[in-house]
Amino acid sequence: MRLKAIRVRTGYWRPGTDYVRDIVNAVKPVLEDGDVVAVSEKAISTAEGLLLDESKFAPGRVSKFLATFWMRFMWGLPLGCLTNLRQKTLERLREYPKLEGAVHKQVALMYAGILQALRHYSEGGIDASNLPYNYVSLPLADPLLRAEMIRRALSETGKEVSVLIVDGDTAYSWRNLHLSPRGVEVPGLVHFGGFLTFVAGRKLGFVSRSTPVALSGEPMNPDWALTLANVAHRVRGHGAGRTVWDMAERLGVGLTEVTWGMLDEVKHYPIVIMRRVSD
Repeated sequence: MRLKAIRVRTGYWRPGTDYVRDIVNAVKPVLEDGDVVAVSEKAISTAEGLLLDESKFAPGRVSKFLATFWMRFMWGLPLGCLTNLRQKTLERLREYPKLEGAVHKQVALMYAGILQALRHYSEGGIDASNLPYNYVSLPLADPLLRAEMIRRALSETGKEVSVLIVDGDTAYSWRNLHLSPRGVEVPGLVHFGGFLTFVAGRKLGFVSRSTPVALSGEPMNPDWALTLANVAHRVRGHGAGRTVWDMAERLGVGLTEVTWGMLDEVKHYPIVIMRRVSD
C-alpha cells in the first residue's frame, strides 16, 4: 500500500467565509470512502475571524526584553545555533523588529503565556503568515468540534471519511514519545513546555512532523496521525509564504504592508485529501 495525497485549491478564506461549504464543494468530485481530509487550522481560524490586530496593543517591559534581547541575542545566536536554524533564519532573528516584535510578544504573553512567548515563532499557535497588515491568527479553542462539524457536512457526499485538522508547527517524536508544541486533542501527543519542546526536539534529533490538532472519524495511532499531518502540510505548500518575512519578500512589501487583495491573488490549498492505494 502507498499513500496518495491530493491538494485541493480554494479561494482565500477571508473572515466570514463559509469554509465548511467550501470544503464540501471542493472535495465532492474526488472524494472516496476511507479518505482522510486534512484541513489547515490556520485557514479555519482566519475564516472564523479569530484574528487580532496587533497595532491595537502596547508592549510591556517583558515583551520589549523578549524582542530586543531574547530574540536577537539568544535565538539569533546561541539558541539558534544549538537548534540548527537556517542561516537566513538566524540573520532575520538578529534583525528582529523592535517595536512590531515587542507588540507581537506582548500578544503572545497575553494569549499563550511566557513559555510560548519564549519561542522564536508560532507562539502557542499564534501566526502572522498569510495575513494582511498587523493581523495574527489565534489557534482554535475547540478544534475537535470543527473536525466533527466538517465530517458531518462531508457525509452528505455519501462517503465515509475522517477529518484531520493540522497545524504546520512542528511536533517531535522519539519512538513512542510524541511531543507537541502545545496542548492538542489527539490522544498520544504530550504537551511539553512551550519553547522547550522545540529546543529538546531539535537538539536531540527527534523526528519532526507537523502537528495534528484534532481528528474526527476512524481512530488512528498518534504516529500515523503525525505522518498524515506532515504529508498534508508538505503537499499543501505555504500560500503567500512560510513566514511573515517570506510573505512580505514574495509580495515585495514591508512586513505590515500586505493587503487582503494581495492574498486573494495567491494560490491557496487549505485542503489535502489522503488515501491508501494499492501498488
